[in-house]
Amino acid sequence: MAKKKKAVKAGSKSTGSSKPKPKMAVSKKSSATKTGAVKPGSKKSVGKRAKAVKGKLRIVKPVKKDRVLITGAAGFLGSHLCDRFLKEGYHVIAMDNLITGSLKNIEHLFHREDFEFYHHDVSKFVHVPGELKYILHFASPASPIDYEKIPIQTLKVGSLGTHNLLGLALAKGARILVASTSEVYGDPQVHPQSESYWGHVNPVGKRSMYDEAKRFQEALTMSYHHYHGLETRMVRIFNTYGPRMRLNDGRVVPAFMGQALRGEDLTIFGKGNQTRSFCYVDDLIEGIYRLLLSDHAGPVNVGNPKEITIKQFAQEILKLTGTKQKLIYKPLPSDDPMQRQPDITLAKKLLGWSAKVDRAEGMKRTFAYFKSLSQAELNEKEHFNFEKYSRKK
Repeated sequence: MAKKKKAVKAGSKSTGSSKPKPKMAVSKKSSATKTGAVKPGSKKSVGKRAKAVKGKLRIVKPVKKDRVLITGAAGFLGSHLCDRFLKEGYHVIAMDNLITGSLKNIEHLFHREDFEFYHHDVSKFVHVPGELKYILHFASPASPIDYEKIPIQTLKVGSLGTHNLLGLALAKGARILVASTSEVYGDPQVHPQSESYWGHVNPVGKRSMYDEAKRFQEALTMSYHHYHGLETRMVRIFNTYGPRMRLNDGRVVPAFMGQALRGEDLTIFGKGNQTRSFCYVDDLIEGIYRLLLSDHAGPVNVGNPKEITIKQFAQEILKLTGTKQKLIYKPLPSDDPMQRQPDITLAKKLLGWSAKVDRAEGMKRTFAYFKSLSQAELNEKEHFNFEKYSRKK
């Protein structure tokens, strides 16, 4: 059973056996009050706060908000999704086992009555009381540093976790969107990569636990769609960056910025000729939201197609940060893709979506976020202790 954080006032208990008392609004101009808080005839009830109608107060029930479950909610993308759905007027149920996520990313939401948090591993049975309109499955380690340390957990959340959430969506009659990745294309032999490309993946390589977990996730999701008629959506996410990224998670944007801020030389793996296409987080969230509300069941690429080599990107970071470190080169890890660029023709056609924030502006915002971190956070080498998941020797 999911453990619910005490900091969250709204929602059910951890057992899911009870629901919060709804608020009651008194007329359109009055502020919301709890049921029974305003008594007809009292001075407080007949002032500016409420209008009497033939000697009685007109009690108006608030519009019931649609409820959405977001897994991986304490992570980089999950936390931004929580913000977006609350802004759109949904009641958000956030779920995360905090194996790589951080409560710091969502603590600003704990005071809200339309936000709930469950500390739970979706690889185990998932129970959420009440109705659900949408489920967004974003639970998974996404950093090479993380998923190489916890390969079994990475495979389990992509398989067992996805199975549990597809079953929950079926039981609730909810639409589900699953987060896939450009890694399903592996080290591509087709450039740029469109949704019709099947990929070039090493199924037993160093990165296979993440690549194959996501490929299986897609296959299972489509099977539920075809066999059960479940409403499914799949987003293939390309390299994304922005505030709330972990500084030391091993991905190139926080790696370069962290090294620049600490005065370290920037590390390039290989010759730096490999390419990436970076999408700012706000653009990605917009694409995901549009995809969820679309009528397309298959995978859709969402990313910024503007491509750059890693060496060029390192030089941009040095210019942005105003630092003068050297570029140092180390051997390229095995199965690291040499090219990554999305073909977003389908996203443009179906969703009317394309990235709006250019790389210079997005990197400026991201650098400002990293500069705001404390000295302790800036120098933190390991964010998580995976000891209990490690094989005992």
